[in-house]
Amino acid sequence: MPVVRAQVTAEVPPEVAFVVSQTTGALRLSWDPFIRRQHFLDGAERPAKGVRTLTRSRHGLRMVSEYVSYAPPSHVGMKMVSGPWFFEMFAGGWRFAPAPGGRGTVATWTYSFRCRPRLLRPVMNTVGTWLLGRDIRRRLAAFAAACDDERICAVAVGQGAA
Repeated sequence: MPVVRAQVTAEVPPEVAFVVSQTTGALRLSWDPFIRRQHFLDGAERPAKGVRTLTRSRHGLRMVSEYVSYAPPSHVGMKMVSGPWFFEMFAGGWRFAPAPGGRGTVATWTYSFRCRPRLLRPVMNTVGTWLLGRDIRRRLAAFAAACDDERICAVAVGQGAA
């Protein structure tokens, strides 16, 4: 199963990095280049284990995902419940750890996936690894820039995204 992983150091503490990563609405759309629209499902108002979200990507793809772990300020895990036909399975995890020397946060984002149909899987997994790798690096760069933006951090912390 392919795994795509990227890492960045953000110049904020893990608690702030975590809440920025979990922002929603207009604040999330202001920094995340991947998401076009996103909202909680089933009446949920905040992220938590078991909460489902509907996300529409900038590519126009739609995915319903569910939080399988939610442990501020260290990690978040999600799995696809339903999504694009070519994903048999998709999951993502975000980890936040103090940077060496205690300055900032090392944010590691990981996606794992399996494509279908089985006959085309080797080619589709290769293409998927390339595309998802490009997207995850862009998202992480935007996330680090958001962590450098005092306004975004202040709003995220004020909203209590975590």
